[in-house]
Amino acid sequence: MSTLADSESPGGGASARRVDRLLAHYAESHRHPRNEAIHFVAIPLIMLSLVGLLFAAHPWVAYAFVAASLVYYARLSLVFLLSMTLLSALALGLVHAMGPWVLPLSAGIFVAAWIAQFIGHKIEGRKPSFFEDLQYLWVGPLFVLSKLFERLGLRW
Repeated sequence: MSTLADSESPGGGASARRVDRLLAHYAESHRHPRNEAIHFVAIPLIMLSLVGLLFAAHPWVAYAFVAASLVYYARLSLVFLLSMTLLSALALGLVHAMGPWVLPLSAGIFVAAWIAQFIGHKIEGRKPSFFEDLQYLWVGPLFVLSKLFERLGLRW
């Protein structure tokens, strides 16, 4: 499937890094301040709940998902890889701390966070990016990090 990530990005030119093209395309459907704020809360919660749901299925399923995700991030940016490694370790720690409540807590968080995401996109008036390419499910956390890094004056 061809996306903006495979072609020239607006203002970024063909020489822009892949991660920059992905983030620019993702940002196109996340411009409304309320939608952006919702995503800053909901995306980390979805990440946590997804790891929790996979962990409830079997811990190794969650570990394999995290490892595969980190391979994806390694192909984009060392800074994002290191950041996502730390955040993934934190998510796994929180999932372990949920103990026997991991499945109901993760399921509840997952449903609530996705409802919030779709409300945000209703406000935005644009469909979620992952409807055109599933890799944007992995770009979402990078979008949140990129905004945090921008505020801190860090480059990824």
